[in-house]
Amino acid sequence: MSKNKSSAAGGRMVISSNKKARRDYEIIDTYEAGIVLQGSEVKSIRDGGINLKDSYVRIKGGEIFLVGSHISPYSHAPADAHETVRDRKLLMQKREIERLTGQVQQKGLSLIALQIYFRNGRCKLEIGLGKGKKLYDKRQDVKDREARRTMERALKR
Repeated sequence: MSKNKSSAAGGRMVISSNKKARRDYEIIDTYEAGIVLQGSEVKSIRDGGINLKDSYVRIKGGEIFLVGSHISPYSHAPADAHETVRDRKLLMQKREIERLTGQVQQKGLSLIALQIYFRNGRCKLEIGLGKGKKLYDKRQDVKDREARRTMERALKR
């Protein structure tokens, strides 16, 4: 887990990103949400002990939750400090949650956890509203990427 410091992004320090999400989903819009965490979870995340690989966001009863993320136990905390995999509540404004609920229900879109980072000392999660890609879409992306690379190589010569 690499930590990327970016002073241009308002003190944003990326801890972990879900690379599989951008490959499997066409991201239409992104949102930022805070996370309700325990103390040992925050320290573990600062050490890079989080995995967003199979995580997603679910809306239940007007609240929004991060499901399936794994936060490793903190090395200096007691063994029973926190559960490694549990649903974690996300903090967003009610209007945003209602808007997301409508889009997910009507258009058949999904909410995916894209990356987790610290902004001004607070842990934030970037959520993507996306539509699943078909196999032929993924193949087209690979072809486009290879065509761009060959054009860049030709321009350098």
